[in-house]
Amino acid sequence: MTDANRNEICLEVRGLTGFYGETQALHGVDFQVRRGEVVCLLGRNGAGKTTSLRAVVGLLTRRGGEITVNGRSTTGMTPEAIARLGVAYCPEERGIFASLNVEENLLLPPVLMPGGMGVKEIYELFPNLLQRRTSPGTRLSGGEQQMLAIARILRTGAKLLLLDEPTEGLAPVIVEKIGQTIRLLQERGFTILMVEQNFRFASRVADRFYVVEEGRVVSQFDRDAIDTDRARIESLLGI
Repeated sequence: MTDANRNEICLEVRGLTGFYGETQALHGVDFQVRRGEVVCLLGRNGAGKTTSLRAVVGLLTRRGGEITVNGRSTTGMTPEAIARLGVAYCPEERGIFASLNVEENLLLPPVLMPGGMGVKEIYELFPNLLQRRTSPGTRLSGGEQQMLAIARILRTGAKLLLLDEPTEGLAPVIVEKIGQTIRLLQERGFTILMVEQNFRFASRVADRFYVVEEGRVVSQFDRDAIDTDRARIESLLGI
């Protein structure tokens, strides 16, 4: 990827508001993700991070503000139409179908754009899934479920991946594998926006960070600032 491509805005969110019923969860969220970046939304539980991801993929029915994907406004688009712009969402709950085996889960999502990974390529990326290909979803560990959830969206052809808490509840060895996978996907040209509570993990894989508090972005910084401004960052995050 050229430097010019890396400066392109892949996702832009401006003045995003969002509601659950009568309760306002987002109060004007602003952030950008450039093509080829890994960007992380940080903040305490309930800050509005996951709600922001859901708004981007069209799953928040009542929202305001502006969201653009590759320069195209997604206002009024259905989740299916947004997915066809090359956006894929991996939710925190993973959504693995217990009655289907690994390969059936993997093949379930449709291919929406050219360039998605084939099954063989996915198994090379996640050898554990190849070994467990006939195992039902109920017999997978939490780490295997997370690998499968990420693997499943790679088939769709999406190049902008939204990952919600990809390391939540996972053993350290699996956390390291998820980190390796994110770095490899970035090398292959994917753009990644993730929500993550594990700042130690996020600091190793993300290029830039936005801190969300009470439905607003209150700070942003890049990876270099972690060493030069650590005290302020840890204060913001309550570490």
